[in-house]
Amino acid sequence: MLRPDGVAGALLLRGRARDLRTDAAGRAEVLAVATLEARVAAAARRELLEIRTAPEEPAAAKLIGTPASTGFRAVVDEAMPWQREARTLLYLLLDDLPVATLVSGYATQVAQRAPTRVDRSRLLQQPDLCAGWRTGATILSEIEQTGHVPVVTGADAPPLARRDDPVAWHPLDPLPDHSMRRHRRLDLLRDGDAIAVDVLFRDSHMAPGGRETIVHEYTVQARLDPGSLEITGIEATPQVLPWVECSLAAASALEIAGRSTRGLRPHVRAELTGPATCTHLNDTLRSLEDVVALAGLLPVRETETA
Repeated sequence: MLRPDGVAGALLLRGRARDLRTDAAGRAEVLAVATLEARVAAAARRELLEIRTAPEEPAAAKLIGTPASTGFRAVVDEAMPWQREARTLLYLLLDDLPVATLVSGYATQVAQRAPTRVDRSRLLQQPDLCAGWRTGATILSEIEQTGHVPVVTGADAPPLARRDDPVAWHPLDPLPDHSMRRHRRLDLLRDGDAIAVDVLFRDSHMAPGGRETIVHEYTVQARLDPGSLEITGIEATPQVLPWVECSLAAASALEIAGRSTRGLRPHVRAELTGPATCTHLNDTLRSLEDVVALAGLLPVRETETA
């Protein structure tokens, strides 16, 4: 999430998605890659101005002029349903675009330094939207008392790249000042008679001077039945969150236990709402539907080839 024209200018989004399979000997094979570059208008308009994708998708041009906010995902589904049905990497990037646009506003808030008075009636986030915005919680209490949206600085963001596993993450360019980055990792592993799933989600911000801090970070561990892909166990762990009330939403992950990962995206959107939930955790839980595409790509165990 970049601001090449300054924090008040257009937003530049660059996304990269990859499927990577690693065998028992540690040999890694890239199975698929997709990239996206999009420019979103500044401030309240937030419409998509430009978009380029690889693999090239001509239908992506239909998205230009669409607000990169609420309703964007529905426009994507209408414009290119085949991307959704094939569960492509490009679809995942498009699915993340409106949330990345929303989250990028944190960089603008930090850059303003001085608090900006807000009209509560015009806020995109409404009372009881999620745990952080619950009535009586820190954010709304601060707005009531001061008329300003509070801004916090999170913990320092340690690098996620690993020296002992250089292909574990994409090559990442250094973040310039006033930019943000969203990491997502979804790992599947055969574990006895189950599929073990390990998920990491992180939003981070680069302040002037080169300090990168975490805005949101969750990890999720789940176990799946390999035949039905039903979630037989799940636990969400808050790592770094902006408000003390946010961590209360971790228990909402239990609401999807016993469900198949098939159709999980619309289910989470429809059912996991209100002050007991977290919109960022919901986005992480929605990503578990991607195991439907990945489970069949897992390396075959030796006992299965005998």
